[in-house]
Amino acid sequence: MKPAPFEYRAPASAEEATKILAETGDDGRILAGGQTLVAAMNFRMARPAVLIDINRVGDLDYLHTEGGTLKIGALTRHVAFEQPVVDGPLSAFLPYVAHHIAHLPIRMRGTFAGSCAHADPAAEWCLVARTLDAEMVARSSKGERVILAADFFVSILTTDLADDELLAEIRLPILDDSWRLGFAEFARRAGDFALTMGLAAAKIADGRIVEAKIGIGAVEDRPVRIDAAEQALVGETPSPQLFETVADIAANTVDPTSDLHASATYRRDLTRAMTRRALQQALGDAPDQGPGG
Repeated sequence: MKPAPFEYRAPASAEEATKILAETGDDGRILAGGQTLVAAMNFRMARPAVLIDINRVGDLDYLHTEGGTLKIGALTRHVAFEQPVVDGPLSAFLPYVAHHIAHLPIRMRGTFAGSCAHADPAAEWCLVARTLDAEMVARSSKGERVILAADFFVSILTTDLADDELLAEIRLPILDDSWRLGFAEFARRAGDFALTMGLAAAKIADGRIVEAKIGIGAVEDRPVRIDAAEQALVGETPSPQLFETVADIAANTVDPTSDLHASATYRRDLTRAMTRRALQQALGDAPDQGPGG
């Protein structure tokens, strides 16, 4: 099948792109990597009247650190993260997560921002942004708006972006060396969408956990943080027994969806397993199994 007719626009600047968005409203769609949008158009599941190709907008293609954050421009491809892009715990963690994303041809074209704007709850970068408290920078002809990741992901394939806004940048906090990180994902085959993902981040001082972040993806209609699991970690010394307890809390807290890929019961069990594995990877005695810290 071929896409429905559309008008193609290729702005040369972010200002021009946002001007076109202001003119077209919900009839316009941004094209960056196109790994989801083009397929949806071919199946006529998406029928934008105007396709706004931002691949010539050089001022959206950047990846650098500034003021304690990693700034990710709208055209930064997944493949950029397959090597260290920042010092500290994120140095090994981001490449580890990136290698879980689909297959190499998709990582060569798809973008971090595009993945977040699409807001598939099974997308790895959405979980990273939500769990690590990223800031999402939306740009329109009226100016910029900074949205916390906690508020950005509204539901499945739905974000807080307005029709005239472009997700221009993601700001990911740079973690210092006191943080430990772990990520675990279950998919039926390598490159498939995850059925469940777990992300654990813990700040250690004097052998105890003083701050924690536990995120779960591909289970509910958006990536979620598990507050009760985080509270159970704070003040404790890492141990297998603690990991089991926290994993049980996460599994009992989530509200899983059911679909043709997995039942809610199965996703709850996977939540327990992925949380435990992420914690073991971050805080256990087997650093060779993942990024750790």
